[in-house]
Amino acid sequence: MNVIIKDIKEAECACDALVLTLCEGEKADVYGETDASLKGLLSHVISTKEFEGKQNQLCLLHSMNSAGPERVLLAGLGKKEEITPERVRQAGGKAVSYLFGLGVKDIALSSAHLLPLGQSPMPFIEGGLLSLYRFRKYKKDKENAEGLERFTIVGKPDKTLFEAAGSVVATVSAVNLARDLVNTPSNDMTPAVLAKTAKGIARGKVSLKVLERSDAEKEGMGAYLSVARGSHEPPKFIVLRYEGVKGVPVALVGKSITFDSGGISIKPGEGMEKMKYDMAGGAVVLAVIKAAAEMRLPAHLLGVLPAAENLPGGGASKPGDVVSTTAGKTVEIISTDAEGRLALADAIAYVKKFRPAVIIDIATLTGACGVALGNEAIAMMGNDEATMERLEAAGDAVYERVWKMPLYDEYLEYIKSDVADLKNSGGRSGSLVTAGYFLKEFVGETPWVHLDIAGTAWTEKDRPYMTKGATGFGVRLLLNFLGR
Repeated sequence: MNVIIKDIKEAECACDALVLTLCEGEKADVYGETDASLKGLLSHVISTKEFEGKQNQLCLLHSMNSAGPERVLLAGLGKKEEITPERVRQAGGKAVSYLFGLGVKDIALSSAHLLPLGQSPMPFIEGGLLSLYRFRKYKKDKENAEGLERFTIVGKPDKTLFEAAGSVVATVSAVNLARDLVNTPSNDMTPAVLAKTAKGIARGKVSLKVLERSDAEKEGMGAYLSVARGSHEPPKFIVLRYEGVKGVPVALVGKSITFDSGGISIKPGEGMEKMKYDMAGGAVVLAVIKAAAEMRLPAHLLGVLPAAENLPGGGASKPGDVVSTTAGKTVEIISTDAEGRLALADAIAYVKKFRPAVIIDIATLTGACGVALGNEAIAMMGNDEATMERLEAAGDAVYERVWKMPLYDEYLEYIKSDVADLKNSGGRSGSLVTAGYFLKEFVGETPWVHLDIAGTAWTEKDRPYMTKGATGFGVRLLLNFLGR
């Protein structure tokens, strides 16, 4: 699918549908020529209040103009004084998904209204493209499988706009990769399949190394390997490196538990099918590295996915077991359902030997994250204020917001063990932050930020540009962060 930019009059833009944005209470003056070609139809639907410009309101008109657009879709942005890139993004999601439902293949967007408001058309394009995602791999019905073929921006072309369009397409493609990986059921999304996906990404400036079980044993990854002991699926410790520039890498560590039953500390049966999403952090890391390579970002990235499956079985880890870690610390397993932090602890210790500028781990780590923040924000904690500030700004820009949580020294007392150096669960009290503090114990002095996406990686309802299921949350955040 191509995004192209044309310096052409709206009324002369031959396409299946032309989208015109308007704010609440505005008249059609900015689209005078288009209104004239429609014989005043735009002015009419506005004057009769059939279209008022309210946020995400739509109004479809048929132009009957063979030389121009077949249809014109009015898309509301809400009150002018409240307009933001996110409102534009949501309007794009609503408008494009609506047109997609009508079978439209060729869409154009006028920038004549957005640019004077100080708004780029790119959030509209991004929201529109994100809204088109459908996971139909296992559906007999493949309606609209071909999708959108062309998206045209009507406006004056310039280098910045062309570059932005390319970045948007690459970003959306990366988000959709993450969504596909997370939505895929765990019988088809095993650690080996994740490794195979990583192999498909590894070309050009991206290199790949996969540590097998025996390699992980030599590295002393007892905590990570303990997670996989109950499953017949072999663990795969996946290491990707993207060298867009030379220098010290930024390490991205993604929790990659391809299915989490809870192990011996088994989860309730209701809703357990969703636990295929427990590798969402790893999916984000894979997607970010893929997009970074496609966009040729001037960055040096080290991506690590400690992939494993957490199941009960004759060889499974048990509550009360003590395991060793790459860092030399021992951990008492209080709950086998607190397995993600075990895998991440060894992964964080592993990447430290590369002396990264900063470690950012991203994980569906705690149910408490969703309790605290719902489905609206990522819980963030760490020891590097500058990186957290940059992540906050990047999150605000793409509306993948983060909320900083504390890591008070007192939380260490919650995870002290009577028989080992640490225990992997401090109980219900403060469980969101004690999980983060557990990881902090393996970071040392290395700059580090933890992102808990347990509440945002999945949505139970359709949103303006996110369909029900995997969201790919974190991909746009990290790409925006890396591009700053």
